[in-house]
Amino acid sequence: MRVIGLMSGTSYDAIDAAAADLELVGDSLVLRPLGMVSEAYDDELREALAAALPPGTTSMAEVCRLDTLVGQAFAAAAVRADHELCAGRAELVASHGQTVYHWATGATVHGTLQIGQPAWIAEATGLPVVADFRPRDIAAGGQGAPLVSLVDLLWLRGRPGTPVALNLGGIANLTAPDGTAFDTGPGCALIDAAARGFSGGRLSYDADGALAARGTVREVLLERLLAEPYYALPPPKTTGKELFHLGHLQDALAGSGTLPAEDVVATLTALTARTVADAVRSMRATEVIASGGGTRNPVLLGMLAAALPGIALRTSDELGLPSDAKEAYAFAVLGFLTAHGLPGTVPASTGARHARVLGSVTPGRGGLRLPPPAEEKPVRLVLE
Repeated sequence: MRVIGLMSGTSYDAIDAAAADLELVGDSLVLRPLGMVSEAYDDELREALAAALPPGTTSMAEVCRLDTLVGQAFAAAAVRADHELCAGRAELVASHGQTVYHWATGATVHGTLQIGQPAWIAEATGLPVVADFRPRDIAAGGQGAPLVSLVDLLWLRGRPGTPVALNLGGIANLTAPDGTAFDTGPGCALIDAAARGFSGGRLSYDADGALAARGTVREVLLERLLAEPYYALPPPKTTGKELFHLGHLQDALAGSGTLPAEDVVATLTALTARTVADAVRSMRATEVIASGGGTRNPVLLGMLAAALPGIALRTSDELGLPSDAKEAYAFAVLGFLTAHGLPGTVPASTGARHARVLGSVTPGRGGLRLPPPAEEKPVRLVLE
């Protein structure tokens, strides 16, 4: 089955559309990557999203407007991917949507909201669309995240030692071979917030770690940030920009006087490296395989490597899965599993009572014609 996976992460800067041929062969799920295209949100939509996300306030009218506009943007990305990557022969679209709220209290997740109405995607492409992946896991008692943990477990099975998958997006998360998976805290979320705040919106992130490279880590500020209770919670646990936003940083900076922007960004980069490294060590990892936008920040990767002596740190590109496209490919896999009636979660990763088939399906132009349910769950993911 030829599937397009659509993903926009917590940095809400662009929509990634990755296409893959997926096939069940015995107990293996074979993935043949066809490439990725990326569509940046236009400035007006990105600013509207930023204004609506915590700690901002919004209205139901604005939620409706954003749900429609994000859905149309996802539809445009899917059409482009079908044309450029699939020669117009895609069979299914799997859309993560745009997370705008993850309702968590301590270690309990009550609900989650991803917008980007899938009807726009189905109408534009004519294809069935699997969307709303996270709520079913939450309804089954899980955290609704990290959902890519199933893909990581299938993909890394059989590697020597204890390989741990790391996603450095807006929020950082880890998956270990025993199924343990959780959000460690901010990946790039606070770094991005500081870059935007100090530049008056001119910068959306710390490109190539340039700000952090010129700064000095302020230990007092770092210790204040590390006092956040989330870090001490046991897994499974998830978090988001509901907690780690500009206001969180401003609270930590209160009473610190005026610090250079470069020092603040350097300290936030150290915060991500420290919290990720602490979590990696707790898993007794022998290898970390990183993906996500944070892998393009050499200062962050350098700090992380320094905090993990004796533990190999490499990117998913080295294993054949493009770092920038990994999450989009992961949702293509999850959409494929749903279409074949297969569960898309690992209870040990999300804390759910049971593994569940994920998502809701919007029929395509020709109605809903899904393949017969698969008879056997895959135990490994093979890249070809």
